[in-house]
Amino acid sequence: MTSRQTTPEKPKYFDLDIHGIGYLNRVREVTPENGFPFLSVTIAALRGPADNVQHTHFECVVVGEEAKDLVRQLLPAVEADFKVLVGFHLSDLQAETFIFKNGDRAGTTGISLKSRLLRFQWIKVEGQPFPAPTAETHNAVA
Repeated sequence: MTSRQTTPEKPKYFDLDIHGIGYLNRVREVTPENGFPFLSVTIAALRGPADNVQHTHFECVVVGEEAKDLVRQLLPAVEADFKVLVGFHLSDLQAETFIFKNGDRAGTTGISLKSRLLRFQWIKVEGQPFPAPTAETHNAVA
């Protein structure tokens, strides 16, 4: 009888990644009653023809360490209503329903798209480049 050495199998995981361009909005620290605080942002992603752009909003938990640092640096620009345009990489998209509480749609169901912000490919504030991750750092994380 021979002895077989077993190694633990690496868990299989399926990624759902989203890459796009959009505006960074609503930077906030969230402190839930039960759980740990986290950094959250809204990204208004651009889609459709350039002469008739549509926006898709993603509510994102910022999980990448470099992304967290950059979001904190960008907070004053977002709060000052500057246009912060970003190339972004999101993961783990989920849809969640909610009921509108106010306004014309009060009482109707809406859908919130939730995701995790992993990193930025590039950043521009009011059209000017903002220091972004280096190619070396980006390749090491990817």
